Amino acid sequence: MNNIEGKDVLVVDDSPDLLEVIELTLAHKGANVHTATSGHEALRYFFSHWPDLVILDLMMPGMDGWEVCQRIRQVSEVPLIMLTALGKDTEIVQGLEYGADEYITKPVSMSVLLSRVQAVLRRAYLYESKQKPTIYGDGYLNIDLETGKVMIEGQSIKLSAIERRLLTYLYQHAGQVLTFEQILEHVWGKGYENNPEYVHVYISNLRKKIEPDPRRPIYFLTEHGLGYRFEKQLP
Repeated sequence: MNNIEGKDVLVVDDSPDLLEVIELTLAHKGANVHTATSGHEALRYFFSHWPDLVILDLMMPGMDGWEVCQRIRQVSEVPLIMLTALGKDTEIVQGLEYGADEYITKPVSMSVLLSRVQAVLRRAYLYESKQKPTIYGDGYLNIDLETGKVMIEGQSIKLSAIERRLLTYLYQHAGQVLTFEQILEHVWGKGYENNPEYVHVYISNLRKKIEPDPRRPIYFLTEHGLGYRFEKQLP
C-alpha cells in the first residue's frame, strides 16, 4: 500500500545533494515535495502550507533542527522525522523529547527512509480513523478521547500525537499491565520491539504533563521489568 501518494512533504537539510535524493525518492511515490536548506526557510513554508509530513535535519547553520522542531510542535502534531548524523542514545532520547515521531541516523538508505515515512503516516491515519469515543473524569483529570482533549483541574493541556496515542492505549487497557513490546507495537507499529527507550521517554512526558507529582505517579505506574499500566482514580 502506497500511503505517500498525494501527501505534501517538507524536507529540510543543508545538503543539496541529500535533498535531491530524498525529493526524487518521495516524488517517485507520488508525494508533493518541498525542500528547504535552512530552519527559517522551513518555518516560512510550514506556516504557509501546513504539510502532511516533515523530514528535518538537526545540524544546520543558523536555526538548527532542534529549534525548528520546537516551533512546529508549539502549533502542530504533524508527523515529524528527524534525520541526523548524531547517533548517541542521549541525542535519540532528546529528539523524542522534542516531539519527533521518528529519529533516523545518517547515512540511511532510501528504502529505510521510505519504510519509516510510511510507518509514521500509517500511525497518524490509524489514530484519526479508528479512535473510539471514551470519556473519563475523576475530578482532577478529564480525558475525552473523541475530541482528543485532556484537562487537568479544568485547564486544557496539549499533547503530541504520540503522547495522545499512548494515553489512549493505556487508558483503554486501564488496570492491565502492558509490556514494552505491546506498547511499542500498538503505539509505534511493528518493527519497534527493540526500542523501549521510546516508551520511557513518552511515559515521562505524560507524567510531567498529567501527574499531580511526576515523582510519585498515580496514573502511569511502572511494572518493573515488564512495562506500564494506567490506573483510574476514584472521583
